[in-house]
Amino acid sequence: MTALTNLKDLKWGVERRLEFIEFSLYWEGGVNRADIVEQFGVSVPQASKDLSLYQDKAADNIYYDRSQKRYLTSEKFDPKFIVLDATAYLRQLNSATCQSNGMKADWVSQTTSADLLPIPQRHIDPDILRLLLEAVRTKQSIKILYQSTSASRPDPEWRRVSPHSFASDGLRWHTRAFCHQSNKFKDFILSRCMGANELAKSKKGQISDFFWERYFNVILQPNPQLSENQQRVIALDYEMGHNQVEVPVRYALLYYFSKRLRLDVAEQFDDPREVPVIVKNREAFETAMSEAMS
Repeated sequence: MTALTNLKDLKWGVERRLEFIEFSLYWEGGVNRADIVEQFGVSVPQASKDLSLYQDKAADNIYYDRSQKRYLTSEKFDPKFIVLDATAYLRQLNSATCQSNGMKADWVSQTTSADLLPIPQRHIDPDILRLLLEAVRTKQSIKILYQSTSASRPDPEWRRVSPHSFASDGLRWHTRAFCHQSNKFKDFILSRCMGANELAKSKKGQISDFFWERYFNVILQPNPQLSENQQRVIALDYEMGHNQVEVPVRYALLYYFSKRLRLDVAEQFDDPREVPVIVKNREAFETAMSEAMS
């Protein structure tokens, strides 16, 4: 889908606030004046004007719920100001996570030439992501049509899951969810979700995900097969103190952490430059990862 409304007659600030209203309606399920005030620092009367203007231009997309004191998304929603892009939303989610950890993306200068390694984009259906977000937000279960790559599941099948979080390994996004079929928490890759429907309340979805909530401190050190000077620069590279660094990783993400740093294949390389860091607490690390994957 593409944005439909011609924004040329609107001032840039008004345009941005209308986009924010529509973004919040679609991805967050609703919006109110306080959201606009907090996001843009405008007055409450201005926020009210923005909401009235949006209603004037996209009446079928929005309605006011008096019980929640919030504008909610209409079932007839059709984007007028934004392009529905699931990957772009997840990038913003990731950016918000970085900012919450003390890294502000908007402080970066735009005058320096830089680039990122292009990674083939995984297609994520925005409507499916939106339903998963609603399931997380409202603590409900949802049915997804999921295509597994397991040899025992060659065809897509419907599964009821209760998602609670999203995670990325840097290459792909998945939702962490309780699988009602397997009766345990699992990861479901978003690009392999081919359909979603039937939101419903479920007591199983309220079960605590122990391996998501618990962290394991991975202790990394320079590969001892490197020369002393090489180990010294690796310690500087990874900001190590006393030749090691502790990295807290959710148990549920240890597998992906190991893959990204190639810790799982470290012993297979003859050239230590291929794996500049290794896990110092290897035995405990492998035990923790095995527990999380069981």
